[in-house]
Amino acid sequence: MVFAAGLGTRLYPLTKDRPKALVELNGVTLLETVIRRITDAGIHHIVVNIHHFSDLMKQFIATHPFDAEVLISDETDLLLDTAGGLKFAEPFFQASDHILLHNVDILSNIDLKKLIDSHLQSGALATLAVRERTTSRYLLFERDTMRLCGWENVKSGEKRVEIPMQHEYPLGFSGIHVVRRDILDHIPAGQKLSMTPLYVDLAARYPIQGYLHQHDDWMDVGKYEDVVNLLS
Repeated sequence: MVFAAGLGTRLYPLTKDRPKALVELNGVTLLETVIRRITDAGIHHIVVNIHHFSDLMKQFIATHPFDAEVLISDETDLLLDTAGGLKFAEPFFQASDHILLHNVDILSNIDLKKLIDSHLQSGALATLAVRERTTSRYLLFERDTMRLCGWENVKSGEKRVEIPMQHEYPLGFSGIHVVRRDILDHIPAGQKLSMTPLYVDLAARYPIQGYLHQHDDWMDVGKYEDVVNLLS
């Protein structure tokens, strides 16, 4: 599933007349770039959630061939954030045991096959791509096991620890993750909810694993200045 329903406020004025997913880098939209990365990993059943400029998104997907069946989860009436959006798209995943989740504004050369294999081998409820980087909000892992134990907002001073840690390892979330389909049972329907607090809520009861990809190229292009710097 590609999370593409965001308003793209931080990308304005690039999103003045289009959704964030259709912002172009070197003539290729963010949506195309992410879908190609996913299909290259062998996934050919893809759900894209939409909200902002939803008609443009529908038209683009209908007129651009992809090496995949691309289905639309239409959140035009209510933007539900990532966890809420995943729950809303539940009918599309009835035949799926595991779901790859990818933010549309993330550019990376992470090996998605290795991420998926790590998830399958671990048996975790969810596996999150993470890396050492400076951010205002960190996921906290036990360094030896890479199990998610908590969360910290260094700006506000808020910190949640669900599992005591011997060697705390703060890491930035990379916006790419794999979940077992049964995580849907833990998401309330019709509510706006992000995946990050959901993971922290579930961490004490279910294994949520971190997948460290420190040496991969990675960029969040969710802000206007990020795109300008990338093109300059």
